[in-house]
Amino acid sequence: MEKIGVFICKSCDIGNRLDITELEATAREEGITSVYSAEFLCSKEGKAFIDSKIQEDGLDAVSICACSFRVNYDVFNFGKVAVDRVNLREGVVWSRFPVGENGEILEDSIEVASGVSFKDELMALAKDYIRMSIAKLRVYKLPESFKPEEELSKTILVIGGGVAGLTAALECARLGYPVVLVEKEKELGGFAAKLKAQCQANYPYTELVKPIVFDLIKEVEGNDLIKVYKGATLTSLSGGPGLYTAKIKQGGKEEEIRVGAVVLATGFKPYDASNLSHLGYGVVPNVMTNVEFELKAAKGDFTRPSDGAPIKSVLFIQCAGQRSEEHLPYCSSYCCLASLKQAKYLREADPESKAYIVYEYMRTMGIYENFYKTLQNDPGVFLTKGKVVEVSEGENGKVKVVIDETLFGEKIEVEVDAVVLAIGMVPTTKDEAILNLEYRQGPALPELELFYGYADSNYICFPYETRRTGIYAAGAVHQPMTIDQVIDDARGAALKAIQCLTAIEMGHAVHPRTWDFAYPEWDLKMCTQCKRCTEECPFGALNEDEKGFPIPFVTRCRRCGTCFGACPQRIINFKDYSIDMVSSMIKACVMPEPGYEQYRILAFVCENDAYPALDMLAYQRRSMPVSIRVIPVRCLGAVNVAFIKDAMSKGFDGILLFGCKFGENYQCHFIKGSELANRRMENVQETLQQLALEMERVTIDTVAIDEIDKIINKANEFVELIKSYGENPFKGW
Repeated sequence: MEKIGVFICKSCDIGNRLDITELEATAREEGITSVYSAEFLCSKEGKAFIDSKIQEDGLDAVSICACSFRVNYDVFNFGKVAVDRVNLREGVVWSRFPVGENGEILEDSIEVASGVSFKDELMALAKDYIRMSIAKLRVYKLPESFKPEEELSKTILVIGGGVAGLTAALECARLGYPVVLVEKEKELGGFAAKLKAQCQANYPYTELVKPIVFDLIKEVEGNDLIKVYKGATLTSLSGGPGLYTAKIKQGGKEEEIRVGAVVLATGFKPYDASNLSHLGYGVVPNVMTNVEFELKAAKGDFTRPSDGAPIKSVLFIQCAGQRSEEHLPYCSSYCCLASLKQAKYLREADPESKAYIVYEYMRTMGIYENFYKTLQNDPGVFLTKGKVVEVSEGENGKVKVVIDETLFGEKIEVEVDAVVLAIGMVPTTKDEAILNLEYRQGPALPELELFYGYADSNYICFPYETRRTGIYAAGAVHQPMTIDQVIDDARGAALKAIQCLTAIEMGHAVHPRTWDFAYPEWDLKMCTQCKRCTEECPFGALNEDEKGFPIPFVTRCRRCGTCFGACPQRIINFKDYSIDMVSSMIKACVMPEPGYEQYRILAFVCENDAYPALDMLAYQRRSMPVSIRVIPVRCLGAVNVAFIKDAMSKGFDGILLFGCKFGENYQCHFIKGSELANRRMENVQETLQQLALEMERVTIDTVAIDEIDKIINKANEFVELIKSYGENPFKGW
């Protein structure tokens, strides 16, 4: 940007603790002629003042030196004028205080180094932030929305014709979007169409009703916007959101269609009960699964499989092969409700029958507690907490069950006509090719390592997302759930698919950076085909050509910058986030003369969790070391090792990286960013060795958004560690 204006706010303690005249002088020393200060820049009058100066001075970029970029972002919007925010309020005057030994706030005039007051250091921090902003804007380029040459498709592909798929298809069609629904079976309905009944999905949640799926089938088949393929499969899916090419095989013929987004709703398959021989399955006659019992009940068949004798008593074993490291490590959500429902079947078919339900934990989700209470009040239904220790053959075809750790405090033995094992849900994507993606990173959705094949959604931040942009899992293929939960989940997935198409049409990013029109651009002349960008992209946004060069699919990209951070050649850049930009910001900081113990620490801080934590500690008037300069990054995965080298060469005494938690229960918005940054520390250590500097001068830590005390303690500990090593020998060069 050529014509830059700097606007400094005097309010919210900024004018009280900082010398505004000196800050204005700093901007002018950087060659800026349009420098202004005023009270409350965020007010109507302040905004009008900035607007007037933009017009008068012909500015094409402005640096707003006021509050955090996380607030008033709608106020400081000036159309085609580039805006950078200098955080003087939360980042300086509300969070940097001289603190005594007992934690008390001291006067800014107190001396903190030889001949240097805290006020001097506070001013140096504010001046550096202004210099960094000016340096950033000088190389900043306005983002341009991505407009593909091909026409974008607004058709939504729904895979699976059960409750989830039918609901998603209807929701999309009701909003005017054409839908293609692919079902591998010859008829729609999925497992729900095989049920005898379902639990009431509205108040009072106490009755059994006809499965809703039959109404959904009728509505789908009568909707002109929904094209249904039965007995069909998806053989391949290539391209990206808005630009997908789907190949559908039906009856030996393959058809190619263009689609914009995908809802994956292929449901579940029952856990393999052959693994449950210890509970009698496959060993003891008349031991069956809840799925097998449901199919018999739907036919009105309440007889024993072994001899056809009437079933007068059933014992239901909950969590059969679930919540166990040997089988399924999770709760399948629906099983307790299913056993209660099936007990009701039995009681309604024969009022003299008995149902026993043995559980470790009884879980009836939400208001289905009412259904549980209804069965509790049935004198023919016996419920007890306990552990089944033996299932064996009894007399006359009965099954003998021994239960320990019961509410009675002793072992009990029960003989029943049949035992039903409440087995859990396994997603159909487990060991089954469904999407057949033509992606460099593989044909399937990345799976959660601990959860038996469920798609790796960011359950904390974005529960509907998968790691493939534009593809949304819904229903029991997403996570275990009941029918009413499936309906809500399918509606959410449908809306996310539509949201994705809208974002692609407008040219900006899809979740979480929905305001971002920039996208990564490659200078392939310098590419060495190292494949780090294609391998490390968390969302599979890159394929490769036959020579190993990356092929970007912009509509798959979520703008995390992981590729940018991965590239050793530094040839990947965004218009508004480039290697040159960050390096210019680092080099814009003024290093104090060595020997005066004025330390300088640079912190790269994730804008998703760590930066909000910094803002929140400012709102509480907690203190951070004044020696730390913060550069927010969209993800730690977007920190290039070149930044470390530039900072240490500049004379920074230490570098701190704050990102989201990674590992088993990761909280990273971009899945792998913090983890990848941690891996790259090996490259950082090589850089430090080349500079003959201690490896401890660069450290990475993870914080959650609410861990304010942790971020303060880590910052203080790091500053003390750096002081123990002394100043960077490059300082002053």
